[in-house]
Amino acid sequence: MPSTTSILPDLKSKYPQFKFEPGDNFAWSSSDNVIFYDEKSPDLSFLLLHELSHALLGHEKYNQDIELIAIERKAWDKTAEMALDFRLKLPDSLVQSTMDSYRDWLHARSSCPKCHSTGLQTSKNGYNCPVCNNSWQVNEAKTCALRRYQTKKRT
Repeated sequence: MPSTTSILPDLKSKYPQFKFEPGDNFAWSSSDNVIFYDEKSPDLSFLLLHELSHALLGHEKYNQDIELIAIERKAWDKTAEMALDFRLKLPDSLVQSTMDSYRDWLHARSSCPKCHSTGLQTSKNGYNCPVCNNSWQVNEAKTCALRRYQTKKRT
């Protein structure tokens, strides 16, 4: 099994169309064509492959929050395929824990701040509750604190 330090030079060589830059977390920037990575991560190889998967699959934007879950799933499927090229087996526990973080994020965004029912997304950052008819806006937070703001009082 290749060491964590050997996969990055291989990726840089095999995928010269992308830049790989150290950062505070893992991210794919389609506008800059850069894959950011946290070189201290114990899952460096898998998370590098995951962000590269986003790049290769052309993932850029999503309109509905639920689309993000599908995008992440597709990227993990591609990651599992690419890991085999490096004789690595992608741990299912890593996939599930990261997918859980997105599912938790989606649940938090869609939970009505008034009655705690699951709301329906009405715009990029807007939700409406079908139970109490409350409306709220959410911020873009994925790695920082999620905020929900009531937008109008509905009767």
